[in-house]
Amino acid sequence: MAENENKQPAGSRRMKILQQSLAKKQAAFDQRLQSHFDDVRSANGQPLNDKRNGQATLNRWERQNDGLRTADKEIEKTQRAIEREHAAIDRVNNADIPEFLKPMIESGEITQWRKFPNRFFVSGVEKARIIWDKDKQQFGYAYLQGVKGEQFTKFRDTYNHILALHR
Repeated sequence: MAENENKQPAGSRRMKILQQSLAKKQAAFDQRLQSHFDDVRSANGQPLNDKRNGQATLNRWERQNDGLRTADKEIEKTQRAIEREHAAIDRVNNADIPEFLKPMIESGEITQWRKFPNRFFVSGVEKARIIWDKDKQQFGYAYLQGVKGEQFTKFRDTYNHILALHR
């Protein structure tokens, strides 16, 4: 567990996307803020004294402020999504699964379902899944009836291999 804390866990593609999105949003916010400051600085108080254009300048500044508030809310929303993703990754990493499954997960032979960390999918097999029942300390499977041909063979071999390791 300690070695897995420093490196990114398998299946963190969503986390990478969220972090890239956050970086883009922060860069856009910084650029908007700088352009707003430049606009206010360029005014130097003069348009506000002008009776023809003073209100237009204030309206433009208010629109810029609204844009900045909206961008800030989007950044906060992305940060909350990143926190939720961290919690989901931690829940999967702390799931109680047999030790002999961890090398299979890291190699990509099977993948762990993040919604239910006790369920595993065999790579290349649709629908069928392997289920670890922690209370009974045994493996089962589900949705196998729809799997045919090569996928069935691959699932069967992987499932039998897991059962052999479990004994």
